Amino acid sequence: MHDYLAPVFAQYPLPVARAEGVWLYTPDGRRVLDMYGGHAVAALGYGHKGWTQALMQQAEAVNFQTNAVPMDVRLRAAQRLVKFSGLPFERVFFINSGAEANENALKMAFAVNPGRSEVIALDQGWHGRTPGAAAITWGAMGKWYGYPRTPFDVQFIPRQDVAGLAHITEKTAAVFVEPVQGVGGAFDIGASFLQALRKRCDETGAMLVFDEVQCGMGRTGQPFGANLYGVMPDMLTTAKALGNGFPCSALLMSAKVSQAIKLDAMGTTFGGGPMACAVIEAVIEAIESEDLLANVRRVSAYIRETCIVGPVTGHQGAGFLTGLKTRVPAKLVQQALLAENILTGTSGDPQVLRLLPPFVLSEADVDVLSSALARLKL
Repeated sequence: MHDYLAPVFAQYPLPVARAEGVWLYTPDGRRVLDMYGGHAVAALGYGHKGWTQALMQQAEAVNFQTNAVPMDVRLRAAQRLVKFSGLPFERVFFINSGAEANENALKMAFAVNPGRSEVIALDQGWHGRTPGAAAITWGAMGKWYGYPRTPFDVQFIPRQDVAGLAHITEKTAAVFVEPVQGVGGAFDIGASFLQALRKRCDETGAMLVFDEVQCGMGRTGQPFGANLYGVMPDMLTTAKALGNGFPCSALLMSAKVSQAIKLDAMGTTFGGGPMACAVIEAVIEAIESEDLLANVRRVSAYIRETCIVGPVTGHQGAGFLTGLKTRVPAKLVQQALLAENILTGTSGDPQVLRLLPPFVLSEADVDVLSSALARLKL
């Protein structure tokens, strides 16, 4: 069969035919433990009954309608998301992907701060592949940016370097940060730096934006990294786990940002569609009713207690955004684990193996990983 797919993704030698819980199954019946969660997407694992039922019921009721008509499911999803966050956000804008959420956060930052020309981001950060989001993604310009120029001035500062915050000035419209960096190696930015960042943004009027596309929606064991570190951003973006596989994302905005919203300031065709909103409700319902935040905290602690074996020398990150530090290249560990029927991820740090498992992972599942690590001869 001719392959018509654009060859832009490196692929694992793992054809997936079906999945259940935290397990993937190949066409020939191979059973693989998924410690990667579809790149942090499969928060509820696979085959979750509540999620599936919510999607089916909404598809039968009305599968789509424009944002130009009001729908209760959209209002409920926004209210549920803000309530879940436990943070004083005032408005939600639903879109389709993390990159789109960040693009709209950039747009709102310039709306709040007209006349400013610069955005600041952190070394090793990742924010997306669209023009604005990619412009503030570390390394994109030298590798794959693809556009002749960036839409605004960009400056990167070292992560956890408080002295570097002096680069945030009255010309800075916004500062973007992942509270726990994903592609950057499951790297925990830390409360003290985030608090200093909040203070500096307050001093200069820059908008502080938390990109929680990967680390949000419970992955740290709290609703968001903002909760974990006790720092309130002006805007927060989230996606991936938000829909458990259904494409959706959200931009949450504080009162200050909400005041700058005007009709037609942002737009989307599919964002906030009824099926997306139904699954957002279902994801939050499952996280809360099944006490999955507590499960993330407990089982992630067990990972750190039991998986520093074999080629693993330490850990970093938070919750189920875990980086296992390896004494050999993480890619070699990843390949060896896949041969042991365990799927993991690598990162921008060649010595960090990245774990992004579903929130339903158990201690028994972790025992499978730790035993495999102990057997590796690398």
